[in-house]
Amino acid sequence: MKTKSLFPHKYKSIGLFILIPSFVLFFITLYKDVNPSFFDWNVISLFNDSFMKEGSLVSIIENNVLGEILGILIIVGGLLVAFSKERNEDEFISAIRLDALVWALIINYAILIVMIIFVYDLRFLDVMLFNMFTTLILFILKFNWELKKLNTATAHEE
Repeated sequence: MKTKSLFPHKYKSIGLFILIPSFVLFFITLYKDVNPSFFDWNVISLFNDSFMKEGSLVSIIENNVLGEILGILIIVGGLLVAFSKERNEDEFISAIRLDALVWALIINYAILIVMIIFVYDLRFLDVMLFNMFTTLILFILKFNWELKKLNTATAHEE
């Protein structure tokens, strides 16, 4: 089956190489409050503190960009892992991919609904921060779990 919207298979290993260290570093920097000063850069800011006040909506501010860099790397790595072709991409694997994506979206939004009900104030920002990545991570886990089950069942039949 020709699938135009997937990356070539070799991108999966590149994605893993980006995703895993970025994810680990993201949690370390988030919970250990690590912000090396060499990541303090002047950046263009949209909708900063002056959003509802008088003044410009666009400004230049100093910000530690480590979190932003890691977030982008997690997204790029996750997309490469999630949407790279398998070695033998066929209609059945495409169906598994679609089912895993739908499952990940439903679970992601179910978790978000629970968090909206039970988490408040600044802690909710942490929830939203993690929510940026949960659909991708849940999809990767579910898809690979289903592939592993398929490969195990196929191996037992032979």
